Amino acid sequence: MSDGETMNDVQLACFDIIAHVGEAKSCYMEALRAARAGEFDRVGELMERGSELFVEGHNTHMALIQRDAESGDVPSSLMLMHAEAQLMDGESCKTYVKEFIEVYRELHALRP
Repeated sequence: MSDGETMNDVQLACFDIIAHVGEAKSCYMEALRAARAGEFDRVGELMERGSELFVEGHNTHMALIQRDAESGDVPSSLMLMHAEAQLMDGESCKTYVKEFIEVYRELHALRP
């Protein structure tokens, strides 16, 4: 981006999606580390915070889609593709982390 250029609405929305979903994935991974350490009291809080952040990113994406559907202008950019990939990755991350947390719960329950 050269001097004098500003980011457009789509670029700002993409950065919003990427930031929220990235932070959500960090919460999910921190929850997984907490579960591995047996700190199950922190797991729920971290997963809930991650879900809240993910929803923020998802809402930005939905608003972008709704706006573009109304105008008939569907943007196609590398940044938008990256933002959408982050959304998909975030959803997958949450799914896998939830499964691993259950495994860690079971393992910790077996310990004497």
